[in-house]
Amino acid sequence: MRFYDRQFITRTHINKDILVRFENLLNDYFKSDKAQTLGLPSVTYCADQLYLSANYFGDLIKKETGNTALEYIQLKLINEAKERIFDNSKSINVIAGELGFKYQQHFTRLFKQKTGMTPNEYRSLN
Repeated sequence: MRFYDRQFITRTHINKDILVRFENLLNDYFKSDKAQTLGLPSVTYCADQLYLSANYFGDLIKKETGNTALEYIQLKLINEAKERIFDNSKSINVIAGELGFKYQQHFTRLFKQKTGMTPNEYRSLN
């Protein structure tokens, strides 16, 4: 337990920097065409980009945010989707593809799981 505390608690400044870099990495990922070419960002991909092991990275994100790294990525993905859904010139299928999903059904399932409604239902709210 002392080792764990030393690794995560005493390095709060460094940990915050990693969180900022992680957030920037995800922002850049979804703003560029990486999602369309590489698919959904994985925990391993993010850890590699931040020069950390996947296990250490996952533990750090869990300790700092209370969410697993995968949950954090999915929340970012859903927030990005919410912004794009209100662009009525794009179909849900196109938005799913832009975010890195191969199949719209997977996007719809994740969106409903996280928000409680389908993308079409969410779009019709506004």
